Amino acid sequence: MTNPLSIRFTPSLLARLRQRARAMTGASVAGLAQRLIDEGLRMGDHPGVIFKDGPSGRRAALAYGPDVWEVIKLLREIDERGPAAIDAAAEVFAVDTSRISTAISYYGDYAGEIDAEIAAADEASARAESAWRVQQQLIA
Repeated sequence: MTNPLSIRFTPSLLARLRQRARAMTGASVAGLAQRLIDEGLRMGDHPGVIFKDGPSGRRAALAYGPDVWEVIKLLREIDERGPAAIDAAAEVFAVDTSRISTAISYYGDYAGEIDAEIAAADEASARAESAWRVQQQLIA
């Protein structure tokens, strides 16, 4: 359920918002404004996190780095724990440890969202492996 809010934009900002919504298939001006405000607030709460589009949809990522879900997935899979885990992840992704901490902080606030992205990536990986096995059987 959403609540109405009357907001005024400058004519040039409203024109840009409408143009961007038209360029996005199925996006409404209100929906786009809500998404941009939500993402802006999240980025303000978690400096260093950005949002980007890709094959799996729009998702949180570290600026000039991996997606947040990739960091969390790696942290779950490595043997190290505590500060050693943060150091190991920073080395794998070639980023500063503070950026790994940013991903962890974001996960703390949006665990359900990140867990769903990890599950979707795991499912896509399983489907790709299954398709590869079928192809290997056909050409073997």
